[in-house]
Amino acid sequence: MTRAMFLVLVVEDDPALRGVLNTLLAAHGYRFAEAANGARAVIEARSHRPDLLIIDLGLPDMDGATVIREVRAFSAVPIVVLSARSMESQKILALDAGADDYVTKPFSSPELMARVRAALRRSVHSGERLPVLKLGAVTVDLAARTATNAEGPLHLTPLEYRVLECLARNAGMIVTQRRLIAEAWGAERQGDARGLRSYIKTIRQKIEPNPGQPRFLMTETGVGYRLRSDELPAEVPRG
Repeated sequence: MTRAMFLVLVVEDDPALRGVLNTLLAAHGYRFAEAANGARAVIEARSHRPDLLIIDLGLPDMDGATVIREVRAFSAVPIVVLSARSMESQKILALDAGADDYVTKPFSSPELMARVRAALRRSVHSGERLPVLKLGAVTVDLAARTATNAEGPLHLTPLEYRVLECLARNAGMIVTQRRLIAEAWGAERQGDARGLRSYIKTIRQKIEPNPGQPRFLMTETGVGYRLRSDELPAEVPRG
């Protein structure tokens, strides 16, 4: 599918910024629709069936997180939040509501477009064969449920693999601590962030060339983690 076939719905109340985003999307070959408030966004999401939403949280009629929850009630469309709200609790709220990624204003155009590409890539391949990710010398094959390097299989415990698998299934996207804990341990272990950090440290020791300066398993401070494959570092330049 070519970029020109992708339709992006821009939900932003500032007409000047909405115009900038539309121009940026058009320059990269995407079609776009727009909505200036939350109620219109839900209508446009239902009627136009966009391939991706870019949504601000500070909308005039309702909070963006509410819009995300309403859209999630009928669609699994990728959602990238673009907001001036930078507090960790606000990011977690949006991601828990169903957003796939979060970019803070003021934003870098290359970074935003990288997040758009990553979200669309994940969506397009979601119904296909599970991907094989290259992390430098490490290969993660989700279909075979293996992680290997040049010397052979990596020795990952079942819990370590479940954490890595969750990140790999969402490569390029933020995965919240809450989601990682729920998928690896179960919902009853919510709040065990210290245990998760311990496993993240161990996984880095096994997949990173230099665990102290990770290239692939990145921390989104206070929110969660992001796995960057070899295809993503140039597109997602944040550590």
